[in-house]
Amino acid sequence: MNASTGLSLAGVAIALVIMWANFRPWWRGNRDPKALVPFGAGWLLGALATVCVGGALGWGAAGITGLLSKGGNTAVGSLVGTGPAALASTRMGSLTPAGGIVVCLVLAGVIILHRASGKLDRRRIIGGIATGAVLGVLPGVAAQLGWLPETANMLGAWGASLGTKAGA
Repeated sequence: MNASTGLSLAGVAIALVIMWANFRPWWRGNRDPKALVPFGAGWLLGALATVCVGGALGWGAAGITGLLSKGGNTAVGSLVGTGPAALASTRMGSLTPAGGIVVCLVLAGVIILHRASGKLDRRRIIGGIATGAVLGVLPGVAAQLGWLPETANMLGAWGASLGTKAGA
């Protein structure tokens, strides 16, 4: 992701509020891990989208980051009268062509999950995508999630090797 995403502290704050709004009901409820699947699937897609430079997913992730940052800057400026606080952004790594196929499979899975879900879970998926796209470009978070694109690349390479091995 390039510096043109316009990441700001207010945008990160909005992403954290969205994450808290999705995590709090689960924490206060019965803490069933299955209840986190919609948000988690969206978050995974949003985070992986940040490494899709040059593609529609990367463009969407940068757009979401810019939208939340601009909206947050406007809200904070209107409420308290301060200016925007810009933050640095970075990428977790890069994808190989085989890793790109894995990201496409994640996208397909999230789309299928979205279509099969109810209204509340659809909102959780969208919230997860937005949160993953914004938090995925923070330098500290990106450094901790460096294994994510590497895992997609390894899974893609494994899948490609299944298609090229000679039968027994």
